[in-house]
Amino acid sequence: MNFLDAIFLGLIQGLTEFLPISSTGHLTLAARLLNLISEEHPEHWTAFMAVIQLGTMLAVLIYFYKDLFGIIKNFISENILTRKSFAEQSLNSKLGWLIIFGTIPIVIIGLLFKNQIEGAFTKNLYVIASSLIILAVILFIAEKTSRFKKDINEVTIFDSIMIGIAQAISLIPGSSRSGTTITAGLFLGLKRDVAARFSFLLSVPAVLASGLLQLYESMKFINTDMILNITIATLVSGVSGYLAIDFLLKFLKKNSTMVFIIYRIILGGAILLLLSQNFIKS
Repeated sequence: MNFLDAIFLGLIQGLTEFLPISSTGHLTLAARLLNLISEEHPEHWTAFMAVIQLGTMLAVLIYFYKDLFGIIKNFISENILTRKSFAEQSLNSKLGWLIIFGTIPIVIIGLLFKNQIEGAFTKNLYVIASSLIILAVILFIAEKTSRFKKDINEVTIFDSIMIGIAQAISLIPGSSRSGTTITAGLFLGLKRDVAARFSFLLSVPAVLASGLLQLYESMKFINTDMILNITIATLVSGVSGYLAIDFLLKFLKKNSTMVFIIYRIILGGAILLLLSQNFIKS
């Protein structure tokens, strides 16, 4: 991997982590095309992905720092320092509970299927291509059936659990964390931009915890030759990720997700075509 590869991969990670088009799918495809995944040491690629993911996590923390600070502050104030019933709590405190309930499914599934998630399954382009297409169809159905009425203050515990289950489904490569959670939000009647905002807030505990754990487990595979490129890619992913969040929230206020649906189907079909012609390895 060279300097330009690092910038390119960081840009892909940042842009595709938050758009509903799958960062894992794009990174894996790019790495296959650039021949960056070593057959002898695939753990180096896994380590690289784990670290640059923290760049996009930092983008979420910076973009939503006021929201997150308010959620933590009010949650502690209204549940620990003083005791209020859920109905009496502020929106920020309720959001804290919703994020907790919504995080439970991915914690359970992540622990139960940890080996499969970290194995060769996550790098299989047949799985990624199929997920891209299947979720596009499901997102299309959500677009056509959603009422688009619920605002952030109308999200219920049931909604958060359902969106949390969708977040757990995103562990399947190619499905996209933002894609599955936004899709679930639309099925539950959330406005498009509200579904995206809640999706990003919900991602914080799971992505931060898994990212730090993967970073810790991957440190032994990171050598001195990789440090500069990883640092560059992480910084680029953070900046591009911040811009992607801002773009998506503004875009979904006035537009549907149809452009992402079409893109997913085209990309999934293109990957399957490349695989069938042996242009790339699965």
